Amino acid sequence: MKIQKTNAMRWLDLKNISYNVLTYEYKDGESPSGMYAAKYHNEPFQQVFKTIVCKANTKEYLVYMIPALKELDFKKCAKIAGVKSVELLPLKDLTKITGYVRGGTSPIAMKKSFRTFIDTSILNEDFIYFSGGKIGYQIHMKSEDLIQSLSMIVADLLKSKV
Repeated sequence: MKIQKTNAMRWLDLKNISYNVLTYEYKDGESPSGMYAAKYHNEPFQQVFKTIVCKANTKEYLVYMIPALKELDFKKCAKIAGVKSVELLPLKDLTKITGYVRGGTSPIAMKKSFRTFIDTSILNEDFIYFSGGKIGYQIHMKSEDLIQSLSMIVADLLKSKV
């Protein structure tokens, strides 16, 4: 598969940040997910992160990254962002706000720059995988480079096991 550069890749190239791109076959009707891509490439599940876009009660858009097998804790997310509440951005608004589609949402090079948070579990990983900005594309890069390049806030964002 010939790799077409996405906005996320072009942004990383512009900043001279090292990364690799992995591609996977995606069939219409399948649910695009980080776990699908992880299984396709035999990637360590704990290194595969998903990007979730939320809207705060203040109307601000916020971006959260967590391991693909985990769930976001909306109360923790609101608290760390200093807002009263956050909720998932409606799917119908995702492309309009970010420029990306579900299953292809990268935290890098969205239409606008939003405050971005990443779960503390990233500190256990030297490298992570996340959407490359198009379904079927994943970026593999150093965790530290991702955090620094987007000025991410590292915080506990996960639902606790009950």
